[in-house]
Amino acid sequence: MTQRVCYRVENGIACIDLDDGKVNVMSTAMMAEIGSVLDRAETSADIVVLRSTRPGIFSAGFDLKVFASGDTAKSLEMVKAGAELALRLMLHPLPTIGVMEGHAYPMGTFLLLACDVRLGAQGGHRMGLNEVAIGISPPRFAIELARSRLHPAWLSRTAVLGEMYEPEDALAAGFLDRVVPPDMIDKTFGDTIAALRAIHRPSHATAKKRLRRLTAEAMRVAIEQELTMSAYEANKGRSAVVLPGVSN
Repeated sequence: MTQRVCYRVENGIACIDLDDGKVNVMSTAMMAEIGSVLDRAETSADIVVLRSTRPGIFSAGFDLKVFASGDTAKSLEMVKAGAELALRLMLHPLPTIGVMEGHAYPMGTFLLLACDVRLGAQGGHRMGLNEVAIGISPPRFAIELARSRLHPAWLSRTAVLGEMYEPEDALAAGFLDRVVPPDMIDKTFGDTIAALRAIHRPSHATAKKRLRRLTAEAMRVAIEQELTMSAYEANKGRSAVVLPGVSN
């Protein structure tokens, strides 16, 4: 792996650490690396953990510069890679844990939503689907994923209004399962690992498939219908990506 994605297995725990040296932008290349180590984990681990080692940031989400460049092919490639990765993680046969200790902008939020257990540290960092605030409509695959985890009123607020939430509100909304003080994250993480070790993994994998079948099918339809060149070109004119700190 490159320095962007570090993969190691310790006592049956597959640790996927994100660190691109900046803000963990989810480029097509970085997502391919995450997907590759998810594949490796199936045969080398018992539990998967997705965590950022960058202080204050889980992920800044998709590379907005790709959207702003107007390169339809590259934009489509990146979004489709994100959709496939979220779907892959959501259906991963091993128990998965996502740890949020910093900001998680949309693609980062999608990855956390796809994890079985989502732990959050208290703080001023935020997560959500803020696409409409920067001139993009949330992709259907992401809305279907969010629909499966969020309470309806909160889903509407984040998808339609672009609201982002600090950990306590994210917990109430359904983005996270537990929120604890930063100095309690490691202990909570250890307790979660212990609980997951006790479950029967084949039964877990089957239950996950059954529970998430309809969501997975809806995401697959969204990918096949929306993430095509013709569909992307048809909607291109409706986007006006505004990069952070840049005014029109």
